[in-house]
Amino acid sequence: MAKIIVLCCLIILAAFGSVHGSSKKQEVGFYELKKGDISMKFTNWGAAIVSLILPDKHGKLTDIVLGFDSTKEYQTNAPSFGALVGRVANRIGGAQFTLNGTHYKLIANDGNNTLHGGPKGFGHVVWKVKKHSNEGHTPHIVFTYYSVDGDQGFPGALLATVRYALIGNNQLSITMKAKALNKPTPVNLAQHAYWNLNGHNSGDILSNVIQIFGSQITLLDSHLIPTGKFESVKGTPYDFLKPHPIKSKINGLPNGYDINYVLDDGVGYKLKRAAVVHDPKSGRVLELSTNAPGVQFYTSNTLDIKGKGGFEYKPFAALCLETQAFPDSVNHPNFPSTIVSPGKPYKHYMLFKFSTY
Repeated sequence: MAKIIVLCCLIILAAFGSVHGSSKKQEVGFYELKKGDISMKFTNWGAAIVSLILPDKHGKLTDIVLGFDSTKEYQTNAPSFGALVGRVANRIGGAQFTLNGTHYKLIANDGNNTLHGGPKGFGHVVWKVKKHSNEGHTPHIVFTYYSVDGDQGFPGALLATVRYALIGNNQLSITMKAKALNKPTPVNLAQHAYWNLNGHNSGDILSNVIQIFGSQITLLDSHLIPTGKFESVKGTPYDFLKPHPIKSKINGLPNGYDINYVLDDGVGYKLKRAAVVHDPKSGRVLELSTNAPGVQFYTSNTLDIKGKGGFEYKPFAALCLETQAFPDSVNHPNFPSTIVSPGKPYKHYMLFKFSTY
């Protein structure tokens, strides 16, 4: 009986080791997907989107995602270009929270707060490539990451998965899942691609016309932590209920956009429209749908780094549309809960549709 118990333990440890990559170190590399006019590149460092190439209104192919040329640059730089961030995306105020009577202190990496899961959050680790198929009607790649109990201060072991798939006509489907393995824990995964529809090296995105389907924002304090209150966007620089060029409203915000919108169609598993972006120069259009309750609109306000081809990415060189749970939800009981428990998995869907006009 003792031998059987030992054998079972070894099998379990081997399984977890394989998921976490400890039994065989996973090399960091690039992986490609292609379908029709669209081609993409990924890296298993942060399960990140590296590039997305598709034609403009004249048929010219251009890469519309900011990033780096080498895997080393992804591992040694901070902007989380294209990464899958977590265990909890966005900010947790004071780098702490209380869950079921237990107080948890996290690793702060944004002043006194925790940003995108901490200094070694999911965007700054090696993921395992579980599946990769560049053939058939649905080219796809699946990354997994096993996060140990206590990782960056968070409770419980967690198995996270993200699946990127090219579907239909110039559509990108992203499916994020997570399973709590032994304890309840907060989970909020987000995709942090930096988009410039005119090309990653084309300058700023201020002429882009954007529509965001959120009539409220989560109000922030001076440290970008939600106060717990909501405010209508009507009559403010945040009002993109109808399409407007970004430059037409950003002057009212000296630090640019970095705010969570409350999406109007409620919370649930039904996909709802989050945003539409038009680039008048290239004619490209990005339409985003999700099942998440919010979307973070960020205009890369402090960006200053050398990227692909040595191009200098400056402030407003890209925009991010990160569908998500509300920031700091774990400290605001009036926000939709981000707690995931064993037997109740986390699911987060994004659908990008690209076209021209």
